[in-house]
Amino acid sequence: MNERELTAADLQQIGQEGLTLSQVQDQLEKFDRGTTPANLLRPCTPGDGIECPAARTKSDVIDLYKARSRTLDIVKFVPASGAATRMFKDWFALLEQDEPSGGGAYRHFIETIGLYPFIGELRDVLRGKNISLDAWINAEKARDILAAVLLDTGLNYGHLPKALIRFHRYADECRTALEEHFVEAAGYAGSANNICRIHFTVSEEHLERVRSHIQEVVPRYEAKFGVQYRVDLSVQKSATNTIAVDPDNRPFRDERGRLVFRPAGHGALLFNLNDLEGDIVFIKNIDNVSHDRMQNLSNPFKKFLAGRLLTVQDRIYPYLRKISEEKTSSEMMAEIADYCRNDLGMTIPDNFGSFSDREKGTFLFQIMNRPIRVCGMVRNTGEPGGGPFWVRDENGRISRQIIEQFQIDGRNPEQVKIWTSSTHFNPVDLVCGMKDYRGVKFDLFDYADQKAVCISVKSERGRSLKALELPGLWNGSMAGWITLFIEVPLETFNPVKTVEDLLRKEHLPV
Repeated sequence: MNERELTAADLQQIGQEGLTLSQVQDQLEKFDRGTTPANLLRPCTPGDGIECPAARTKSDVIDLYKARSRTLDIVKFVPASGAATRMFKDWFALLEQDEPSGGGAYRHFIETIGLYPFIGELRDVLRGKNISLDAWINAEKARDILAAVLLDTGLNYGHLPKALIRFHRYADECRTALEEHFVEAAGYAGSANNICRIHFTVSEEHLERVRSHIQEVVPRYEAKFGVQYRVDLSVQKSATNTIAVDPDNRPFRDERGRLVFRPAGHGALLFNLNDLEGDIVFIKNIDNVSHDRMQNLSNPFKKFLAGRLLTVQDRIYPYLRKISEEKTSSEMMAEIADYCRNDLGMTIPDNFGSFSDREKGTFLFQIMNRPIRVCGMVRNTGEPGGGPFWVRDENGRISRQIIEQFQIDGRNPEQVKIWTSSTHFNPVDLVCGMKDYRGVKFDLFDYADQKAVCISVKSERGRSLKALELPGLWNGSMAGWITLFIEVPLETFNPVKTVEDLLRKEHLPV
């Protein structure tokens, strides 16, 4: 049998994954084609693709959002399926070390363990086993304490989702990352009748545990903030998994000869987002939350991003209605074209003036009638991840895009130079409008760049394989959206990628 051919057993397995043969064949063809590098023109910078709102403008736009929010269906969408395993990677490594090689790191751990917000929970768990945490600390039993934090004999934090890790300590409570998103939602995502809608994407294995935690904490925060939470959970669909291949792009098989399928990255969440109903959708990662004392800074910028979205819709929607009703003059066509070019950063053909009125209307309608996203951007301080760029596509159209490093042609010195000259970073702080001027929801898959896949080299049981990730949720999956970039303060971006990030000032009580 040709090693690229699929057997009857393979076809049955593909069906069990929720995939079709044509989908798998398309994935195999993507491995053959490889990734398509982005064509960077220059980084987006303040005044050239990134807006830096003046104080007065910011105040007016925030007031607009406040006035309209009570009439809108607002949703906070939080990707929360990430496990905490990588967050505790260094602690797992320390747990496995012998004392001589881990001496300095052990001492640092002992000296700082009392600062972590989960110290009280750890003390309670050990007390239930008749163990004194303070005695362990005084005896410098670092490995015992590490095991109690990471393993299922204690807190089991090394195997929980980030959503359930305690991030912040307060005078009378300690909050998990998930709880902090309830607090944030009450601050800027309330709609009619003080309803706060939040949608968490979680992994299947932790679904019930997360649901139980939500049921436990929601009444407390509803009473605290005078709101009513409506919480939905979804899992990453198995039908978004992608087939793995060997280094020669042949289907990778496990020791039993079965095909291997792998999760397709955060781009798979486009399916979850596409199922969502809402007038305004805030998107923010589960681990990017700050202590209460930082909320007065970050919440106004969330409201500004949402208000800025409304200002774009208020301008675009009347234009679209007039074009659809054929009620536009030549002067209005020129006005719309100028707005698209100068405010939205869209490409207007050089020969646009020679188009007939009908051709102008068709063209302008097509480029404006699409989902809109307003993205907060922070100054780049060396955090890993993507950033804002002006990009030219294969058809010559220029647009603002969020680009990840894997999309860069590393063999092209000019492209690498543009990449490294970027001044801003994408913190995943988005506000999205996913309905058209009639209130009809867009099919988001119509606006994704399906070629913007990521192919990476992984290993399974010591064997090398190649994995395929779908276009990222905020880069390739949103490539066809109308995009605005807004500079927001670095203090609004407080991710927890490693456990020691919890010792940054943004996450401490004082």
